[in-house]
Amino acid sequence: MTSRERLLNAIRCRPVDRVPINTYELCARNSQSFENNQPSYQGLMQFIREHTDAVAMWNPAGNGVFALSAHPTEITYTRETEAARGLTTTRYQAVMPSGRVLRWTDKVYKDVMTTWHTEHICKTLQDVDDFLSVPFVPAAYDASDYARIRSEVGEHGIIMASVGDPACTAMEIMEFGAATVWAMTETGHFAQAMQEIHRRNMINLENMLKAQVVDLYRICGPEYITPPYLPPRFFERFVAPYVTEMTALIHRYGGLVRIHSHGRIGQVLDMILTCGADAIDPCEAPPDGDIELSEVKRRLQGRLCVFGNVQLKLLEHGSPQQVHSTVIRLMQQAKDGYGYVIMPTASPINIPLSPKTEENYRVFIQTALEYGAY
Repeated sequence: MTSRERLLNAIRCRPVDRVPINTYELCARNSQSFENNQPSYQGLMQFIREHTDAVAMWNPAGNGVFALSAHPTEITYTRETEAARGLTTTRYQAVMPSGRVLRWTDKVYKDVMTTWHTEHICKTLQDVDDFLSVPFVPAAYDASDYARIRSEVGEHGIIMASVGDPACTAMEIMEFGAATVWAMTETGHFAQAMQEIHRRNMINLENMLKAQVVDLYRICGPEYITPPYLPPRFFERFVAPYVTEMTALIHRYGGLVRIHSHGRIGQVLDMILTCGADAIDPCEAPPDGDIELSEVKRRLQGRLCVFGNVQLKLLEHGSPQQVHSTVIRLMQQAKDGYGYVIMPTASPINIPLSPKTEENYRVFIQTALEYGAY
């Protein structure tokens, strides 16, 4: 089988020749990803290119840059760099229709490929109202880069876009602790905000699908409304209905759907099943989550494909022997019955890549090849 056939069959819980092996964001089939342009990653990326099944993360360019809207919002910023610490701090401000100014701060460390949001856009409920008072202009999407990524991936894998559900936006515009308090104590206000975010999301999502449909869509955000952060009844009200509508829309355009949710999904797994998606990740066992992979497989009964769940911390800090035994255990728990893609829960973001991490990735892949055949 080609990697493309193997992945698509696995997502549909159909027979495959071996368990697909994916390295998540470490995609060797996307020339624009930072790992493919960093010398310390080159040896590992070549190994990944030769031995794994690519899920290339790609989204069309869009202009819905603020409040999910293409409305021209005045955004200004100042930037400071502390060379000694390798730290760049960017402070933004945006003028709302009311005239009030919302401010937020991002920090980036040199050679760490992520952004830290150290000050969030909304600190109060008035800020939330101002944020969502930005007139909604549907986003437009430019898929002209699709030909490149399709050519680079070819039959070596599939292409996956990432989209956020309403929780992804609502719970990130505030500091997370404040957002959970908002949801618990001002539930009616939270519901109104979620409804407006969902309205904008659905229009933008359909515009994205009209621009270009890819193989798989990862829906991010459900994890913010899982226990212990919020009780399961909040998931039932604020995740399942919205994700169900998003999934149905993506299916109408011919895409497949993977629900992304870290953490303790045991109490909400049955609700996730009702959403109609095709796959789920990363399904973490204790102590990171609350459910073993074998239990996930038992409860899903072949209705969703499972992506997971080699912890990144194991690959970065564990021994090769621990990686080897973990991969064997995961194969024993999830291989039977098809519908399984072995995959880490995250990917390295540091430059240079640690030799220990590279060795453990190689052990992970080699062990999965050895024990993954049907």
